[in-house]
Amino acid sequence: MTLTEKTFTAPLLVLDAEGGALVGHRPDVQRVDVPADVVDLATAAEWAVAYGLGAGRLSQFGEESGPLLVLTEGAVEALGLPARLDDRKRLRVSDDHPAVKAVEEGGWKLSRAGLSPWSFMFRDRVEVHVATVPWGAFADHLRWGGIEDVAADPAALAYVLGQYAERVITPTGSTAACSLALMTAVRPPTRLVRDRGTGRLRRVPVEGSLSVPVNPAPPEAPDEHPHAADRTRDQAKDPAHVLAEEALAWHREPTEAEAAAPYVVGLDVNTAFLAAANRLTVGLGEAVYTDGPRFDKRVPGCWLVDLSGAELRTKDLVTKEWKTLPAEFPSPFTPDGKAPTGPAWYATPTLAYAVELGIEVRPIAAWLRPEAGGYLDLWHNRLRDAYMATLADLGITADMPEEAYLSAMATIKERDPEAVALLSAIKQTAKGGIGKLRERPQGKREGRNAPWPALKRPTWRPDIRAAVISAARVGTHRKMVKTWNATGLVPLAVLSDCVIYPSAYPTARAVVPRKPDGSPLPGGFRLGPNPGYCKEEGVRPMSWYVDTVAKDANPARFIKEGRDAAREE
Repeated sequence: MTLTEKTFTAPLLVLDAEGGALVGHRPDVQRVDVPADVVDLATAAEWAVAYGLGAGRLSQFGEESGPLLVLTEGAVEALGLPARLDDRKRLRVSDDHPAVKAVEEGGWKLSRAGLSPWSFMFRDRVEVHVATVPWGAFADHLRWGGIEDVAADPAALAYVLGQYAERVITPTGSTAACSLALMTAVRPPTRLVRDRGTGRLRRVPVEGSLSVPVNPAPPEAPDEHPHAADRTRDQAKDPAHVLAEEALAWHREPTEAEAAAPYVVGLDVNTAFLAAANRLTVGLGEAVYTDGPRFDKRVPGCWLVDLSGAELRTKDLVTKEWKTLPAEFPSPFTPDGKAPTGPAWYATPTLAYAVELGIEVRPIAAWLRPEAGGYLDLWHNRLRDAYMATLADLGITADMPEEAYLSAMATIKERDPEAVALLSAIKQTAKGGIGKLRERPQGKREGRNAPWPALKRPTWRPDIRAAVISAARVGTHRKMVKTWNATGLVPLAVLSDCVIYPSAYPTARAVVPRKPDGSPLPGGFRLGPNPGYCKEEGVRPMSWYVDTVAKDANPARFIKEGRDAAREE
């Protein structure tokens, strides 16, 4: 079955008011005169559809995106909307407001969220999205970076949002919500087929997609989930009962020899979660319980394994013989970097890395997902391309020499503010989508373990989130091991994707590992803009590091310029 592609004038318009008249700003910087009969949201939505706003499908079986209208303060007044939301708790206009009545009288329906910073209007299978800037549509808590600052200029706002729509997806809410929408857009859950017997169209699942909600395995369920109703407080903190795949947060005091170095240098892994999702096999269907299985790195799931007492080793780069990592190294198996003390649940990437380190992995039990695939691959590819294209707009490319790259990244915020805002939004989209795979309950519920709306989504998948975070954590640890193997440097502190090393020189170039010819060491930290490569997070004196550790603060959180551990305690 073939679908005819529509031609759209633009994915969105920013509506502003000049001299009492509405004017539209397109992403291509063209201005559009809005008809005088557009006086409320209902007539604005009708005009948006007639004008041809929208965007095409991102995949063969996907759906087109409806129009997005972005309202400035002037447009809000011209359309008869309140300047601010008085209901600060629910963040919505009261249902008896004339603006809501106008929507209903125009034949449109609002979603359950009502008239809010992001509103969704429906009529005759047509959907129109409305983002209201003065109500906080691009506020900090929605992780839109600097886009709210750009919003002071309607034309600039239209350009930035248009670039986001072209490179990622038409905005529909927070960057995390857009990330989930992108997952669904590039891998739709279902497709239409014509039944040969009846001739009618029906929907069937798309291979490789998440088509229906599935329950988490008991160790994967957060404490609020119905499956965790019988979990005790002690069990909720026990890795033998709960899967705890989180980013590494660890730091230590320097040794005497390390403390003699004049500097500490922070390396930051670019879009670490996005890089970890690349070619990652994740579960697609229900988890199946198995007693005493043989570990298989090709099967996604969570495994109960006792890694206490396991020795961390690696093969020497030259002799290929096994050698033990220094005691100062953090463990790759726990979020706090401490060695495991007993059986614990681990995602597949963590145990696959344990095998790399020469550890014998003997699972006690497992919850495995035989139906598996690279669900996040297309999502990764689109976000990676958007990220690299936006960096290129800022003059940062993959073929830059290291020194030029570090210099460019150090001054990036002094460059085009619109491109910087777009870059931040893309990074938050990559990060927020992974977090939203395990969205926690919001608002009131019938009980502590009562279901919440997010559980009805096929993309509510804490197991996939755990796999990505696991892959990101062990990926960073792998780079730390290769760096030690080549340079003898041991990390001082780690916070998720930031790693701090002692250094004789105030530059990241002094701590990245290299081959004898000076080229980057494969698998180690590598300077460059690509996802998974690194940039310089910050450089500080060793004395600063020692003082920060004395405050029991993780220096990796504060090494970036402008952050102060004393002020943020």
